[in-house]
Amino acid sequence: MTVFGKMAKYAFIGKITLRNQLAYMIDFVVRSLFLLLILYIFLQLWQATFHGEGDAARIAGYSFKQIMWYLVITETITLACPSLCTRIEEEVKNGDVGYRLVRPIHYIAFHYVEYMSEAAIRLGVNAALGVAIGLLMIGPPELSAGFLWLPVAAAFGLTVNFMLNMTLALCAFWVEETRGIEFVYNKFLFTIGGMLMPLELFPDALQAVSHWLPLQAVLYIPAKTAVAFDAGRLAGMLAVQALWIVVIGVAVAWIYRRGVKKLNVNGG
Repeated sequence: MTVFGKMAKYAFIGKITLRNQLAYMIDFVVRSLFLLLILYIFLQLWQATFHGEGDAARIAGYSFKQIMWYLVITETITLACPSLCTRIEEEVKNGDVGYRLVRPIHYIAFHYVEYMSEAAIRLGVNAALGVAIGLLMIGPPELSAGFLWLPVAAAFGLTVNFMLNMTLALCAFWVEETRGIEFVYNKFLFTIGGMLMPLELFPDALQAVSHWLPLQAVLYIPAKTAVAFDAGRLAGMLAVQALWIVVIGVAVAWIYRRGVKKLNVNGG
């Protein structure tokens, strides 16, 4: 099969996934309303924080408006990520993984296309609602060229998140139950991954650790690219994301090959 034929095959999978997800648009909108509660809580917290600093114009280089729009972006991306561990775990338990492995499509590539297609729908819904809420509660953001690069950085971030989640999800080939591992991973992403606040607000020691972890590539880099754009650092930040995609992708490929050899399907 030609390269074009292979690309068309995966494009068709993405198209089917998009069409299926559009049927649940109302569910996505209702789920996205959680953004309202999150932003309201953080609005009160950061207002108190800036007031406690003597109404300082900036904290660690961020203005109040930048911090709030940073949270809009990180929450929008976070709520757009499907649960990959749950999906892989169920495939292993009910035996569907056996049927997927014998199909003429790569198992990892299939799930990547499906994951990104579903995330695209969720991201669009979350972004529309997040922007509306942000404009009402915070006011318009400080626009910069960073918002033009946000789709690229967000796509890279979602890809890194897919790779990290797939690393955990493939553990189902050995242990079957992986949602506990996913829960712990998400908590690390929320904290040292920069979802709740930019890494610049962390203590110096924790900042140093966070900048060596791939978690920064998922949420921190896309949000910082938009709200605190630095043209001189843009290429470096995108390169960090690309590097982690390659490194974790190699790890995923290795774990997948080992897992397929040891796979023991229960049922199906």
